[in-house]
Amino acid sequence: MFFFYPFKLIGGKVINFIRELGKMAIFLGSSLYSMLLPPYRPFRVTKQVYFIGVKTISVIVLTGLFTGMALTLQAYYVLITFGAESKLGAITSLSLIRELGPVISALMVIGRAGSALTAEIGIMRISEQIDALDSMALNPKNFLSVPNLIAGVISLPILNALFILMGIWGGYLVGVTLTGLSSGVYFGAISDSVQLQDLTLSLKKSLSFGLLFSWICCYKGYFADSGSGFGAEGVSKATTEAVVLSSVVILVCDYFITSILILT
Repeated sequence: MFFFYPFKLIGGKVINFIRELGKMAIFLGSSLYSMLLPPYRPFRVTKQVYFIGVKTISVIVLTGLFTGMALTLQAYYVLITFGAESKLGAITSLSLIRELGPVISALMVIGRAGSALTAEIGIMRISEQIDALDSMALNPKNFLSVPNLIAGVISLPILNALFILMGIWGGYLVGVTLTGLSSGVYFGAISDSVQLQDLTLSLKKSLSFGLLFSWICCYKGYFADSGSGFGAEGVSKATTEAVVLSSVVILVCDYFITSILILT
């Protein structure tokens, strides 16, 4: 019996993982279906766009600015050894548009807004407010998850664009002001290198990441009392799981989206 214990343990983990994926898929499917059903809640969507998007602008501006500055500074000292410092604008802009913009902006939103969403819905779960919505014949998913899903998909592409703009501006401050590169050379390299497909790739990533993070955070909060413990401990554990899982899923999906859209 001891010989089969490791296989039993691994099998149990795999079964639990598949069961969790199924629950998450059902939750997403039912939430998307609830979007089609009245009542529609434009005011609540607007409120969540403000919470997820507008309140994250300051974080995005700071991280985008200093990411662009650090990236440009590192790239400059690499390119100058090859006499290719004229490509500094291309390196900065393409790195921000293709990878750093969508990923880092999504991670910042998860840390600031995703954790709060999970905690808010989790507290509603353990305080039986979600059960109260059910008892009043109100669809909890229509009230809770649908506005957050829509707000996540709307907010993240805008925040991604702002991150990229601030990163390019930070690169300009370092590349032109600090290293003495001509501003015409910097922006000329950006104009020559950035293509429509790069912007499309960035937009598709940010839309996908907006849906992913809001889906996972809403799910973890909605089932905060299922497998996460009870009370404050359950909400705390659910919030931690939501942030970690969202971040990991976004990094994994970033690779697959890049490989699929670039190689095909």
